[in-house]
Amino acid sequence: MNNITLPQPHKIVKIIHETKAEYTFRVHYEGKTDHGQFFMLSIPKIGEAPISVSSRGEDYVEFTIRKVGRLTDGLFGMNEGDTLFMRGPYGNAFPVESFKGKNLVVVAGGTGMAPVRSMLQYFAAHPEEIQSVYFIVGFKDRDAVLFEDDLKAFSQAEKFHTIYCLDNMEAEGFNKGFVTNYIKDVPFAEFDDFNVAIVGPPAMIGFTAKECVKNGVTEEKIWVSFERKMSCAVGKCGHCKINETYVCLEGPVFNYTKAKELLD
Repeated sequence: MNNITLPQPHKIVKIIHETKAEYTFRVHYEGKTDHGQFFMLSIPKIGEAPISVSSRGEDYVEFTIRKVGRLTDGLFGMNEGDTLFMRGPYGNAFPVESFKGKNLVVVAGGTGMAPVRSMLQYFAAHPEEIQSVYFIVGFKDRDAVLFEDDLKAFSQAEKFHTIYCLDNMEAEGFNKGFVTNYIKDVPFAEFDDFNVAIVGPPAMIGFTAKECVKNGVTEEKIWVSFERKMSCAVGKCGHCKINETYVCLEGPVFNYTKAKELLD
């Protein structure tokens, strides 16, 4: 019987410096993952943390990580070829099968782009499976922009409509302002059927969802993803429990009809 809490060693095959504070680690992995799932990454004697899959291939998964604590300090000190421990994948995923053949609106804030990145890559590579994708993403400033190559590719992808913005500054290729400012530019009324996916800090998710509802989107069409204080990932420690909901088991992807009760 497999021990679902036992980390396994995996080799880091590539490290991409996204910004000064965020790196993407490509790790050898040949198992299956779904868009929106996460792994528990660990370094022996240092710690463990839940990290969403930001991209995937036949023999790898990628994790985009911000340097914010002991574990991430340790990760940022590792090199290509080093061994990282991980267990997973855990959690549910975005219901991509139900998104196919419809219009999809994706709104992300900062590193919140990571959990939806593989889904966006999939639809950019398979435009025949979607009617349209409207992608709005916001970053704090120009130095905080992630996944530059993907942003360029998405802006040129068939059936994609993109809006990139920076919170408080102007720059070439970016609008100024928060993502919520641009929800009104999505032609929801013209869609025959659609879904909305929102990922980012809890406050950003809440404001964006409310702005979508204000623009005629029903709560049932909105999906959100968030990692709230997850620790064990298997529903044993209770760190992520909100009322009777274990985020690690029932999430991290929730329909907004449920998520609105879980957001701070």
